[in-house]
Amino acid sequence: MTRKVLVAGIGNIFLGDDGFGVEVAQRLARRTLPEGVRSADFGIRGIHLAYELLDGYDALVLVDAVPMGREPGTLALIEPEELVPPDPDDEAAPVFDAHTMHPGVVLGMLSMLEANVRRIVIVGCEPATVEDGIGLSAPVAEAVDAAVDLLDNVLTDICQPARREPTP
Repeated sequence: MTRKVLVAGIGNIFLGDDGFGVEVAQRLARRTLPEGVRSADFGIRGIHLAYELLDGYDALVLVDAVPMGREPGTLALIEPEELVPPDPDDEAAPVFDAHTMHPGVVLGMLSMLEANVRRIVIVGCEPATVEDGIGLSAPVAEAVDAAVDLLDNVLTDICQPARREPTP
C-alpha cells in the first residue's frame, strides 16, 4: 500500500531563521522521494496548506523553526500533543489569518475543516533569531542537511508497509 504523505515547509523567509522550514522543503523537493511523498514550500500560506490536506493525506510532516529553549540549530521531532498553541489572549501571539503558520494554528484549522490526517509529525529547529532579515543564522543553516537526513528516516518509517501480526 502506498501512503500519501505531505512534507510541508513553513515559515517566513523575511524573518531570519523562520525560513528554516522553507529551505528544508526546497532542498528535499530536489531529492528522489519515496512513492506517494510530496515536499512543498508553503511559506506563510497556512490556509493553502489546510485546504491541500483536504485532498486526503495519510501523513503530514511539518518542518518549521520552533522555539524550544535549546541551543540554536537543535533539531527535534515533535508530536502535535507536545506543541503548545499560541495563547489567544496574548496580544503578541499570532492570530488566525491568511499568513499565520504556527503549527498549532494549522493543526487547529485541520480539525475545523474536518481534514483526516492519520499521522502528524513536526520537525522543529531551534531558531537563533526571527528578527527582520533574509537568510538563516549559521547554526540553523548548518542544521538544514541534518534535518533532510532526519526526514529521510521519518519518511522511511511512515512509508514502510504496516506490519501485520502473524496469524495463529
